[in-house]
Amino acid sequence: MNTLTQGTFRSLNNFNYRIWAGGALVSNVGTWMQRTAQDWLVLTQLTHKNATAVGIVMALQFGPHLLLLPVTGFAADHLDRRKLLIATQAAMGMLALGLGILTVSGLVQLWHVYLFAFLLGCVTAFDSPARQTFVSELVTEAELSNAVALNSTSFNAARMIGPAVAGVLIASVGSGWVFLINAVSFAGVIGALRLLRVDELHLRSRAAPARGGLLEGFRYVWRRPDIKTVLLMLFLIGTFGLNFPIFISTMSVTVFHAGADRYGLLTAIMAFGSVAGALLSARRAQPRIAILLAGAAVFGFGCALAAFMPSYWLFGLALILIGISAQTFNTTANSMVQLSTEPAMRGRVMAILLALALGGTAIGAPAVGWVADTFGPRWALGVGAAAGFAAAIVGIRYLARYRHLRVRIDGGRLRFSIDDSDPMNVLLRPGYTATEQKVP
Repeated sequence: MNTLTQGTFRSLNNFNYRIWAGGALVSNVGTWMQRTAQDWLVLTQLTHKNATAVGIVMALQFGPHLLLLPVTGFAADHLDRRKLLIATQAAMGMLALGLGILTVSGLVQLWHVYLFAFLLGCVTAFDSPARQTFVSELVTEAELSNAVALNSTSFNAARMIGPAVAGVLIASVGSGWVFLINAVSFAGVIGALRLLRVDELHLRSRAAPARGGLLEGFRYVWRRPDIKTVLLMLFLIGTFGLNFPIFISTMSVTVFHAGADRYGLLTAIMAFGSVAGALLSARRAQPRIAILLAGAAVFGFGCALAAFMPSYWLFGLALILIGISAQTFNTTANSMVQLSTEPAMRGRVMAILLALALGGTAIGAPAVGWVADTFGPRWALGVGAAAGFAAAIVGIRYLARYRHLRVRIDGGRLRFSIDDSDPMNVLLRPGYTATEQKVP
């Protein structure tokens, strides 16, 4: 019990969080199975190894996060998040069922995948900010950073299991059955949402309905150089770096000439690194921008290293490093923004965060896919490396301007010093809200 209450898994001591985490894990395994099968279907069955088509699917799936931003953040802040999630999860299950039926029957065409990807994107645009902020209703503020990290651990543990299982199923029974299994998996998270003890939820103040609610969210972010820095870094890496379906599928098929099972294994290998990164984040008492900066820099280095790997297994090892750094970066960014944002503004700010991180894929994925088709997948990885290094430069600029970063040589060693008064290094204490922080 001591490990639960004080260690890496302390949020699991909360009944509601345990129920939520269990249901989410089942659903996440199904989701990763579908993502793997969908990319493989497009790349090898509906096109002739066309990475641009995979990029278009990603753009259609994540673009609605930008298109629907005016309403998704409002919904997360003003509607009952538990009921909203039940509705979105049910809709996602029906979409998986529809695509599965088309694929199993042999009727599926590329435009069908495009359509279902767009519809799924519209649903997840409402689901994602509600799901991210719903965690704050399951646990106390003191447990929030740990709960966010454990959510990422669950998501990436599913990422280890789902693609590996999907690879075997695709080879044996086909992609359509993978979609049907994913449809069934949504029963796990819907059941968990219904089993929650509603009277034990930590319901916090919500914004009063008003015109220009999203504009208020943008104004809030604009006044926060710390949050703006995180969002810009996230946009760069999310747009040009987090295109793993393109990176892994094209390297697997065109460079290493691997089948569906080995493609699924590569995705699972990277997920192993992501789980490690999420667990490391869960152990930290609070997120820090220095960790965010390190995650961005190491991500850039990992992508550059992967681009030069000459063999399948060495490429897999590089993916572990990418997984650790990407998850460290994402989890730290999520925790920093949530902890330093007023509860009444959290849904809108998280909607903006997700729109930049995921909606940016609508811009970056087709471009990265074109680079992979035109110059080869190794050059596409080079784009990811550049994104990581650019994000690190943005973080360094913030440290130099607002945190008085100083670099000096002491005893032949390079040393750094920064001002520790940054509001995003403050883990909100009971009775201490984001509005009380002194923002630079």
